[in-house]
Amino acid sequence: MSLLVVGLSHRSAPVSVLERAALSADAQGKLLQDAVAAEPSAEAAVLATCNRIELYADVDKFHAGVAELSTLLARHSDVGLDELTPYLYVHYEDRAVHHLFSVACGLDSMVVGEGQILGQLKDALARAQDQHTAGRLLNDLFQQALRVGKRAHSETGIDRAGQSLVSFGLEQLTAGEPVADWAAGKKALVVGAGSMSSLAAATLARAGVAEIVVANRTPDRARRLVEILTDPAGTGVAARAVAMDAVPHELARVDIAVSCTGATGVVLGAGTVADALAAAPAAAPDAAPDAAPVQHSLRAPDGSLVARLAAAAARDGRIPDAAATETAAGISAADSGCPVGLAPAGATSAAPAPVPTGAEAMGLHGTWVDNGSTLDRPAPGSEPAGRTVTQTATRPRVHTAPVRLALLDLAMPRDIDADVHRIDGVRLVDIESLAEVAGAPADAAGAGPMAADVDQVRVIVADEVAAFGAAQRAARITPTVVALRTMASGVVESEINRLRGRLPDLDDREQAEITQAVRRVVDKLLHAPTVRVKQLAGEPGGAGYADALRTLFDLDPQTVAAVSRADGDDNDVQNRGRS
Repeated sequence: MSLLVVGLSHRSAPVSVLERAALSADAQGKLLQDAVAAEPSAEAAVLATCNRIELYADVDKFHAGVAELSTLLARHSDVGLDELTPYLYVHYEDRAVHHLFSVACGLDSMVVGEGQILGQLKDALARAQDQHTAGRLLNDLFQQALRVGKRAHSETGIDRAGQSLVSFGLEQLTAGEPVADWAAGKKALVVGAGSMSSLAAATLARAGVAEIVVANRTPDRARRLVEILTDPAGTGVAARAVAMDAVPHELARVDIAVSCTGATGVVLGAGTVADALAAAPAAAPDAAPDAAPVQHSLRAPDGSLVARLAAAAARDGRIPDAAATETAAGISAADSGCPVGLAPAGATSAAPAPVPTGAEAMGLHGTWVDNGSTLDRPAPGSEPAGRTVTQTATRPRVHTAPVRLALLDLAMPRDIDADVHRIDGVRLVDIESLAEVAGAPADAAGAGPMAADVDQVRVIVADEVAAFGAAQRAARITPTVVALRTMASGVVESEINRLRGRLPDLDDREQAEITQAVRRVVDKLLHAPTVRVKQLAGEPGGAGYADALRTLFDLDPQTVAAVSRADGDDNDVQNRGRS
């Protein structure tokens, strides 16, 4: 049997694919059971995080194993095999070990050096143990990966260089301002109470937020997190737990919201966010800028994407008809050219038109903004049927309003509708935007002050991979050596019994002396070969020595297999105790 890993991560696949391929806890359990039920696999473990999905297995055939594991990943995700295959990577034997050890040290993380992966590795092992899909190999592998990760963080500066994904996300929200200065005195909403959400809450508390509201589908978990946050021995921040149905109301009260749940659908839609902003107290206006933003007057060509989207939406009755009210700037909401009747930024209306807040309407409005376009649409009731009046409105391509709500989405699949970034006053950072920011530095080998730490961790990984491989190869021959000694002991016992039958006059002392002498001879004959074969088996290509022993001494394969099973059961019990 040999170690095989098939997976995809932020390095191999776009976030849109990772989002669709994300596995729920139930799906991971079913995947594990199907993996060990498949013919090539004897053991299986799944490592699923916000930016990677990997299936580890002990297989007896490489090509059959790759095909089966790839098929299983596609079957249990929302991505077809043909679409998924280009994004998959495969590691085998020592390369698979090297990959997992690198992951454990944070070298393969979106934020190099982050330590949260160790907890995720421990969870993956515990899940495989609970499902009884982790045997000796995967127990040994994941336990050693945890030790290697801890060693890397304790012996190098990678721990200082690395950040959690939460810290990295908050830094992107602040747009260059120190997180502590930016967060001080703000109110925060944390949706979810798992490991990532708990880390987010703790990070926000340390940053100095005034209050944290925790919402979770399981109220007990939310209350438990609040107890930890409010403990004077901990952060001591003001915190309270609320039900999930209170999230829209709480969203209108806070300045920051972080979401990381296991939901398969959107938790915070564009409409919910828009409603929260509308219900929230208006922020004090910033000082007038020295120069007004440059306005770009662009017109959507006939048949363009925006024009077609608006026409289809209007035809289906999905867009409310905003009142054609003249604005102080001389542009009405209806005449602005926006397909959903929203006025341009900076325009004020004497009688504001109703603002559509549905996710689809916000999406159409955002598409119009992103294209800097206006539509050809008649003023209500002013033109005969079949006639179109060309109207032009201008709108800046960037938000001009101050940020009133900062959103951090750390879930995979996403919790927050991506269209919310098009709402004035909202700043959204999600896994996709973090991947774009982190991609270049993370891949730039030797760049930055952490290069020496990264190189040192790579040396540790290489050494640990070599040691693990040698130990595993030596362990593979142990059942054969045990079976050989068992066979030799049986031969000695058989010959002593035969001698007793031929020399019945021997007393007990003489029989004991003869038995001990024969056993010493056999032990001395076997000692040097068995010690040497274990040493040779630890070297690359040493697996053939076990086959040679089995062939030369005609060892019973069932005896060897029985020793292997017993050894695996003992290791499983020991590893469960340590975890």
